Amino acid sequence: MADPRGFLKHTQRQDRPKRPVPVRIRDWKEVQVEQDSAVLKEQASRCMDCGVPFCHQGCPLGNLIPEWNDLTWRGLTREAVDRMHATNNFPEFTGRVCPAPCEASCVLGINQPPVTIKQVEYSIGESAFEEHVITPQVPERLVDRTVAVVGSGPAGLAAAQQLTQAGFTVAVYEREDRIGGLLRYGIPDFKLEKEVIERRLRVMEAEGTRFRPGVEIGRDITWDQLRRRYDAVVVATGATKPRDLPIPGRELSGVHFAMDYLVASNRVQAGDEVPEAIDAAGKHVVVLGGGDTGADCIGTAHRQGAASVTTLAIGRKPPEERAEHEPWPMFPNLFEVASSHEEGGRRNYLASTVEFVGEDGKLTGIRVAETEYREDGKRVPKAGTEHVIPADLVFLALGFTGQDSEAITEQLGAPLDSRTNVARDERYMTAVDGVFSCGDAGRGQSLVVWAIAEGRACAAAVERHLLGATALPEPVRPSDRPIDLL
Repeated sequence: MADPRGFLKHTQRQDRPKRPVPVRIRDWKEVQVEQDSAVLKEQASRCMDCGVPFCHQGCPLGNLIPEWNDLTWRGLTREAVDRMHATNNFPEFTGRVCPAPCEASCVLGINQPPVTIKQVEYSIGESAFEEHVITPQVPERLVDRTVAVVGSGPAGLAAAQQLTQAGFTVAVYEREDRIGGLLRYGIPDFKLEKEVIERRLRVMEAEGTRFRPGVEIGRDITWDQLRRRYDAVVVATGATKPRDLPIPGRELSGVHFAMDYLVASNRVQAGDEVPEAIDAAGKHVVVLGGGDTGADCIGTAHRQGAASVTTLAIGRKPPEERAEHEPWPMFPNLFEVASSHEEGGRRNYLASTVEFVGEDGKLTGIRVAETEYREDGKRVPKAGTEHVIPADLVFLALGFTGQDSEAITEQLGAPLDSRTNVARDERYMTAVDGVFSCGDAGRGQSLVVWAIAEGRACAAAVERHLLGATALPEPVRPSDRPIDLL
């Protein structure tokens, strides 16, 4: 283990530092900066190397966290990178955008602030590229089998890399003009600069993965044609159908889905001409929804120069400490202050949106009421509490309801489940032989770390289907769920 008394000597948690708010809102560069190496080693030394490391259970990838904490403390970068990549294809992604359920499961976190696992992971991922430890893992031989991966988000990329390194000929299809999926167009640069994606894609291309951007399966190529062209198909299209709010005034100009706003903004930052881009400069912005997507809208609006930013959440304000019904090692629902929240704006809870208000077809405000909880658990607007909040732009960040293509069912016959996800069995296979479903497309909206885990496991299922056996890791089953009391 690292320093056996480290957690006794260093009882305070030190997170990765951030650039000052007045500086960072003037550009789109990443908010967080690299931590001093001495501080990083000190934080890594707090890991107790538990006899039963629950952080392994909190992380769906099964990351070998105590091992690479120890190696980081000892300054053994190459060895730490090797242990990290044994379970995680993309630590440079998860070290930036994962909410770190592993930290919620850290044993030290029972009576101390948990180990800063995420920042150690980030450091290992960055050191791997800075010190040129990352090299293409070109297979020694090919197995004469072809696989199409549809979707280039974290699940699709993980499945593609695993299969390519195992000797399969893999082509990744992406309907957008650039590879990366949610990582590319759903997450702003101030959380994930796109060069981080590009450098990983260069490694994958050198390994032999073929990328086909700008090709929409179901339109440019039918699903049936794709299935006949390849030995196996992996559906990793994500869960991109946004949840709507069908209340009076929804048709007003100025009410947008959050992802439409973020995608257009990311395209602008990439240098594209985007006529439909939404600019919040000088406008009163209201974000409905208090999750990561909503926070990304807040940070984007600040950088565009919004006059004000308000977040409305229908539920109660989450507690700042674990609730009794969410004990360790579960991932708790806590009040979180993202970097975007630090930059300004108001956060209102128990706010039920009743109506979008406007004039001449243009949004001017939102009619809001206090949320009332009924005995049956339903949340309804409380009578007599309505008031209007001025708003020029409203972004709906209310989550997603499943994948947005009907073509896979119409053209291939692969059924959807009750949540409109692409149904699969315990082998990740759909009802169509040789067609597999993984990531958000099969699980529903989830975390990047779950997408990577499913992509890795799905790759193993594909290899077993095509070759009869597999040596690839299978970190999660399709039916696995985060740690829960049930």
